[in-house]
Amino acid sequence: MENTFDPDLIHAIFKLIWSRRALERERNEGAEALDCEVGAGTSKKNRRASANANALKLSCELLRVFVTEAVQRAATIAEAEGVGKIEATHLERILPQLLLDF
Repeated sequence: MENTFDPDLIHAIFKLIWSRRALERERNEGAEALDCEVGAGTSKKNRRASANANALKLSCELLRVFVTEAVQRAATIAEAEGVGKIEATHLERILPQLLLDF
């Protein structure tokens, strides 16, 4: 099996993003009071975000493929320029098309 990202790491990153978005959502709602009552556990604030094991595996594999493709494309650009090392400018050049392809 090829090397891939650690599912625990990806899960930790997801949880960090989810918690930041929840805090941002709370700040945006701020002083706004909800006029209607919502049943327990049905609002976005009350639900805990989670990912199952298969979703984490798939996310890790997608991230691995994305990074591998980015490095390969940047290496092609670097090689065409006669440079033996990938630099940030090479990644900047391939990024727009890479994002469109994914």
